[in-house]
Amino acid sequence: MLKYTSMKQILFATGNKRKMREATEACQPFDIQVIQKEIEVDEIQSHDPLKISKHKVDSAFSHTSHAIVINDAFWEIPALNGFPGGYMKDINEWFTADDFINIMKDKTDRRICLTECVLYKDETITKIITKQFWGEIALQPRGIGNAIEQVAIFNGKTIGENKALGELAFDPAEYVWNDFAIWYSDHTQAINR
Repeated sequence: MLKYTSMKQILFATGNKRKMREATEACQPFDIQVIQKEIEVDEIQSHDPLKISKHKVDSAFSHTSHAIVINDAFWEIPALNGFPGGYMKDINEWFTADDFINIMKDKTDRRICLTECVLYKDETITKIITKQFWGEIALQPRGIGNAIEQVAIFNGKTIGENKALGELAFDPAEYVWNDFAIWYSDHTQAINR
C-alpha cells in the first residue's frame, strides 16, 4: 500500500555513501527526499569534465526513464596547469597522498579548486548546477580516505581529517546540493501549477 507524502522526491544515481549523505543533508530542509539508485555507468574520458558528467546523467536517465540526478566533481591545481581535471577518479587509483605532496614540493602556488556538479535530467530538460571551492594542498597527508582527501585542505582541515571525525567537509548549506534543492523546489512547483 502506497503512503501519501507531500515530500518531493528525486532519484540519485550513486553508490557513494558520502555523496548520498551530503545530498540528503542539503535537500532535507527543502522537503526533498533523495532516493539512492545504484546504476553502473561507463565513465568516458575527456579533457572537458562537464562532457563526462553529461554522459553520466544521460546514461543514468536511459537506465531509469525517470527524473534523475548525478553528482560529479573535478579538481584543478593551477600550479599543475589544471591537472587532474576530469581524471581524478583514475588519479586516485594511481596516486598516493605522498605522490601529491611530492609533485607539489617545489610549487609556491599550492591552491586547489574543487568544482562540484549536480546534473538533473528528465524527459524534457537537462540542468547543470556547479559550485567551486578553493583550498590548498597540505604539506603532509592528514586524515583518512583516498589520496586527494588526505591532502586537500578546506576550512583548515583536509577532507580526510573531517572524514576521520565523521564530519562533512563543508556545511550542507554551502554544497552545490543546496543550490540544486532551491532550483528543484522551484522546478517542481512550476510543473505542479
